[in-house]
Amino acid sequence: MTGPVLELRDVTKRFGSRRRPIWALAGISLHLNAAETLGIVGESGSGKSTAARIAVGLESPTAGCATVMGRPIGESSGKGLVQMVFQDPSSSLNPLMRIQQIVREPLDAISGEPEGSRNARARASLEEVGLGGHTGGQFPGALSGGQKQRVSIARALSSLPPIIVCDEAVTALDVSIRAQILNLLRRVQDKHGTACLFISHDLSTVAYMSNRIAIMYRGKIVETGATRQILETPAHPYTYALLSAVPQLQQGRHVRPRIRLSGDPPSAMEQSSGCVFHSRCPMADDRCRAEEPALHSLGEGHTAACHYAPVDASRMAALATARRAA
Repeated sequence: MTGPVLELRDVTKRFGSRRRPIWALAGISLHLNAAETLGIVGESGSGKSTAARIAVGLESPTAGCATVMGRPIGESSGKGLVQMVFQDPSSSLNPLMRIQQIVREPLDAISGEPEGSRNARARASLEEVGLGGHTGGQFPGALSGGQKQRVSIARALSSLPPIIVCDEAVTALDVSIRAQILNLLRRVQDKHGTACLFISHDLSTVAYMSNRIAIMYRGKIVETGATRQILETPAHPYTYALLSAVPQLQQGRHVRPRIRLSGDPPSAMEQSSGCVFHSRCPMADDRCRAEEPALHSLGEGHTAACHYAPVDASRMAALATARRAA
């Protein structure tokens, strides 16, 4: 098909009551193209996991539209097109089901194939992620954390969906196992041409996995661009602060002054005026506190929601230092 395989348009998600709403998403728009990986980065509470749950149909938008392959997410015609790899495999795998049954679940839900064919596809999916055929007869409790996450990936891929969503899929794993799982994801994506929405708070992991990156803060997207653009020329103050805090990304010409943000993100129950980042931004002025910046183009697919993008890094570092000293 032409156009994005997954798209969120002006999506808002509100939890809680109308009198005391919690705004998880505040009108975000993003798209995922065929066979690409879009990374979404943000602190806890930024709304990235809510976006993931909407993408797979586990949550419905309060407002806005979410589509997969051009169809509204949740319609029967769109079932099975998006599969998810969750953060904690220990809680996302049914401990009372054998591994083969778990991996076969998506096929049982959407495929009319005979049971023998579904079992064969489940075994092939397990072998593809490096688990032998004997694994299918075991229960999740007999496996290590890394093996459980391989099962989660095998389950997501067993129906050969065009899209997978990985929500903090390697956060709970040891560093060495994490690298194996990331390389496994890249390998199976390349083989099947699967598009991936990869969500993490770890910018270095997202940079390794993604073609494009979207930066989220307090329910909004504040910057998007190709991975190279985000790493080499961050345009939003929040993006710059995130990059400056990652030692692995401070190499060669990418070495940056450390920006230490003061304060905590505002509560999701608050809807303040102006830029969502103004309470923590070293560069914020009266315009930032009064006028919300639009997500505007900087050229070549690079966008940022900042009145002064691209930021002057030296000036921001000096202002951040002065703000902490005050």
